[in-house]
Amino acid sequence: MRAVIQRVASASVTVDQRVVGSIARGLVVLIGIHKEDTATDSAWLAQKVAGLRIFEDGEGKMNRSIVDVASEPRASTVSVEPTILAISQFTLIASTRKGNRPSFNDAAKPDLAIPLYESFIRELETLLQRPVARGQFGAMMQVALVNDGPVTIILDTRSSE
Repeated sequence: MRAVIQRVASASVTVDQRVVGSIARGLVVLIGIHKEDTATDSAWLAQKVAGLRIFEDGEGKMNRSIVDVASEPRASTVSVEPTILAISQFTLIASTRKGNRPSFNDAAKPDLAIPLYESFIRELETLLQRPVARGQFGAMMQVALVNDGPVTIILDTRSSE
């Protein structure tokens, strides 16, 4: 699995002119699933995303994770707001080895990709103890975000850095 993680001040995803997911401060996670990915990849990626220390502490150093941010008390909210917006994006698995037209042959088909995408989201929800907002798998989506920093991190389960 490959993920592009962006720290955001706010973000939303729209399908057919209807907002299907949105967050205020948090992370947008674009997820590409490879045809050889497994549940182990999904669990590793969720743990890594949840643990990334890319939010500033009181001294201005990136030393806090999304778990730390999600656990902050919010005086004005009654319900628990999502702090991650997870969006499936098969184009992250593109290969450009030959020519200029990307090949998507290594991207997982929906029968594998959907369960791994859902597993990734469930694992994040368990780690965060709150819902994860999401896009709509396989749909044409418009993603709007305000990148905070900017901070953008790329993770790939094949390199497990």
